[in-house]
Amino acid sequence: MRKLSVVLLLLFICSQTFNLQSVAFNSDSSDSTSLLLINGKDPVNEDLLDSQAFFEKASQAPRPSAAINAKVEVLLRKMTLEEKVGQMTQLEIGMICDGSNQDLRINPEKLEKAIVKYGVGSILNVSGEALTVDKWHEIIGQIQEAAKKTRLKIPVIYGIDSVHGLNYAQGSTLFPQNTGMAATWNPALMMRTSEITAMETRASAIPWNFAPVLDLGRQVIWPRYYETFGEDPYLAKVMGVASVRGYEGANVAAPNKVAACLKHYLGYSFPLSGKDRTPAWIPENYLREYFLPPFQAAVAAGARSVMVNSAEINGVPVHASKHILTDILRTELGFKGLVVSDWEDIKKMVTQHGVAASEKEATRMAIMAGIDMSMVPGSYSFSDHLMALVKEGAVPMTRIDEAVRRVLYLKFDLGLFEKPMPDASLKAKFGSVESRAVSLQAARESLTLLKNDKNILPLAKNTKVLVAGPTADSLSSLNNGWTYVWQGTNENLYPKDRATILAAIKAKVGSNNVNFVQGASLEKAENVAAATQAARDADVVVLCLGEGAYAETPGNIDDLTLPEAQLELAEAVAATGKPVVLVLAEGRPRVISRIADKMTAVLMAYNPSNEGGQAIADVLFGDFNPCGKLPFTYPRHPNALLAYDHKIWEDGATSFGYTAFKPQWNFGDGMSYTTFAYSDLRLDKKTVGLNGAINVSVKVTNTGNRPGKEAVLLYVRDVVASITPPGKRLKRFAKIYLEPGSSKTLSFTLKRDDFSFIAANNKPTVEPGDFEVMAGALKEKFTLLAK
Repeated sequence: MRKLSVVLLLLFICSQTFNLQSVAFNSDSSDSTSLLLINGKDPVNEDLLDSQAFFEKASQAPRPSAAINAKVEVLLRKMTLEEKVGQMTQLEIGMICDGSNQDLRINPEKLEKAIVKYGVGSILNVSGEALTVDKWHEIIGQIQEAAKKTRLKIPVIYGIDSVHGLNYAQGSTLFPQNTGMAATWNPALMMRTSEITAMETRASAIPWNFAPVLDLGRQVIWPRYYETFGEDPYLAKVMGVASVRGYEGANVAAPNKVAACLKHYLGYSFPLSGKDRTPAWIPENYLREYFLPPFQAAVAAGARSVMVNSAEINGVPVHASKHILTDILRTELGFKGLVVSDWEDIKKMVTQHGVAASEKEATRMAIMAGIDMSMVPGSYSFSDHLMALVKEGAVPMTRIDEAVRRVLYLKFDLGLFEKPMPDASLKAKFGSVESRAVSLQAARESLTLLKNDKNILPLAKNTKVLVAGPTADSLSSLNNGWTYVWQGTNENLYPKDRATILAAIKAKVGSNNVNFVQGASLEKAENVAAATQAARDADVVVLCLGEGAYAETPGNIDDLTLPEAQLELAEAVAATGKPVVLVLAEGRPRVISRIADKMTAVLMAYNPSNEGGQAIADVLFGDFNPCGKLPFTYPRHPNALLAYDHKIWEDGATSFGYTAFKPQWNFGDGMSYTTFAYSDLRLDKKTVGLNGAINVSVKVTNTGNRPGKEAVLLYVRDVVASITPPGKRLKRFAKIYLEPGSSKTLSFTLKRDDFSFIAANNKPTVEPGDFEVMAGALKEKFTLLAK
């Protein structure tokens, strides 16, 4: 009988959406998931029965406030041109501070110049390391005090990239990066993590979060891939809206809420070269089919701001594209909020893109295209140039007023005029055990079991384990970039009480049962022979491979293949004949086809956060039944990078040399320690009118001997279309909990929008004809009528 270990934590935290009441961890259960009670319910066993129902509820956006609009107009009439241009200017923190890291301090002269002389409307970023909450209060408090000295006393809005939790504050709660959150297929959990992020960010005196990232992950070598919600637009829009609602709530002025910023609008994640901030070539119908929907949904859900793609599409920098920034975003999508540039991107229209001969001309182009605020961020050039452009008549005052209205509205909406500093009581909830429990649950649900030959997993707790590989004893690999420092690489800043994979395995089975030989660094073989010898003395090898930490351009690579040193280590330990359990901690799916067949089991960990070590050990040793599923297609070869919704004929080989597309693992793959059977896929009708609805039901049964959760994915295929149709497209999903032998019948409703596609004229189109609905291995057909 397993050794009983029970830790009872009595917790409480209140927010607008949930109340964490208690949490317990029990390693003696056959499926001892954390019992995290939300409003008296256990989300481990609480079903998400229909992604669309969740999405529609989360999409209910607050109405614009006429009272705020009136306040904005009164204030706008009082402002000089200089004050207006100042509000459109955003500077980085180094422009008002000296020092860096924990020695960061306000320079009074710099602060006076920025806030009083230039009237700068926004400050952003961190200088080096994450700060303490008290340090954030000190810095931002002085900024807001300076704002009170200005003629109109307009508060400054501070912005930060809290992309997987408040990653630039010490002691904050971090969560899995977005690919891992997408792998949970649990938007309710996504909303909860965003609520915690919002609370901790606002508690630090920062009311503006540059998140969520809604770029679609369809170029897997791209170094920001881990910031995406994967390759599917429907999954991305559901998770994105959940995140926006978690950040902003029903009242963004609430003391625990922040303004969201959708990024990076639009098409940033699909560079032709795969390198960060490099050109994309995207036909407009493809841009609208895949990349626009997550942004469109989040705009409809009321997101307050948008950050612009740094790169270019079809030769036009997005910062200069009136078509994308105004015609589509404003006119078509109806966006009313603030559009902010990315880092120095107006200047880069001169220095990088070469579409403007001077920064002054680039400023005119960007403002007239639709930029409201310039992340300059390290000079006053934008302010000076924009002032001159208005005085010359090159930029009309009406355009300035339009932009400033949006800046002021956001500040009033956030309640900054009444209370520019945070509620002091929030500090006590910062980095709480309640929040950490949510992070652990997110990490556990993200983990995706891709291979489990001979049911090697879960491992018995008396197993003699060799732990090897470069990601085994690294918290930075579990978190990746945007963690305490921009690149996430400083291990000294990570909390000492969080377990790496190695430490968590030792805690789980005892140090006497664990040997550790790293065997290789990320790029270099070091002691492969020692690891091989140690493998011979072990019952099983837990081999931890993948990537270190990186963010943005420094993460560019030329080859998606896992580095040679790691492949050699894997081959060497596998050659001993001992079973090898491969754990992949990586921000993008590195190609491992050379070793995949030699691994006994494969667990995809993504970047599961500081709680990832414990979560991985929980899955490896059976204290949590894995339930993650891939939110992307895992490639087998570096140049075979199709997404799951490729054309159906690409799955077949030909006699004249065409090779069928066969990825290492498919989108939606993910195993459990139990088994699930799908049956009784039913349609309530075989024909449906063009504007009608069709109800789909499917029965899912737990046919194994353990309780578990299953993400149920529903696909639709348009059999014949005027634009060659994909083999299938995700339209709904659900995540359910089932005891052994139990069943649930799930019901979904499909409507006109679920049958549409973007035609050659760049407009949504629905064409009558035959459609197929798929769930598991089941398929049913219906006909869409012409009227």
